[in-house]
Amino acid sequence: MIKLVGIILTIIGIIGVLAFGIQAINSTDSFSIFGLDIAVSEADWAPVIISFVVTLVGVVTILIRKKTTIK
Repeated sequence: MIKLVGIILTIIGIIGVLAFGIQAINSTDSFSIFGLDIAVSEADWAPVIISFVVTLVGVVTILIRKKTTIK
């Protein structure tokens, strides 16, 4: 059950990183000053960071093994 939750979190996190990452990359403006192209990002990177953290939590959840002791 815990492994299934980890897989779901990992998939949701990866989809979020891709979707919000593409959106953040596309929201940049560029202009030229003295022949130099300057790119300014107006993106909100918080959703990308949150999605990355969700991905990490999912991977850690998958890798954690439940310790069982036999008495």
